[in-house]
Amino acid sequence: MISLTVNGQEHELDVPDDMPLLWVIRDVLGLTGTKFGCGIAQCGTCTVHMNGVATRACVTPVSAVTGEVTTIEAMADDAVGQKVQQAWLDLGVPQCGFCQCGQIMSATQLLKDNPQPNRQDIVNALTGNLCRCGTYNRIVAAVERASGQEVTS
Repeated sequence: MISLTVNGQEHELDVPDDMPLLWVIRDVLGLTGTKFGCGIAQCGTCTVHMNGVATRACVTPVSAVTGEVTTIEAMADDAVGQKVQQAWLDLGVPQCGFCQCGQIMSATQLLKDNPQPNRQDIVNALTGNLCRCGTYNRIVAAVERASGQEVTS
């Protein structure tokens, strides 16, 4: 049995130690907001927070999880996450929307670590989160807006 805290709820799970956290979140716990993209931690689609740090769930074995896991589902109750999600809506960031959960999780961690990032800080923090639709300028602008800065794009 593996003990896991996800979005503030304790879980005792009978899953293999090497099962990727992504599949525990999606298939075992039924939290489908976290998406599967590449399976090799290169696209960022599966990003969750583990103890407040953006983590790729597709390559993290559940046995390596310590502390609290936070998924996109919990961002509705997170003050910074709410600002990021509202900025996403205000600026019409998503097209297909597939990568957006991972983008939002990375952006939320950035703003918690650095509430007033400059444009380069934003770009650096989101490097590794791929968007097939190419909405990078809107993503950066949404992070700027969520931080209370003047939107530059």
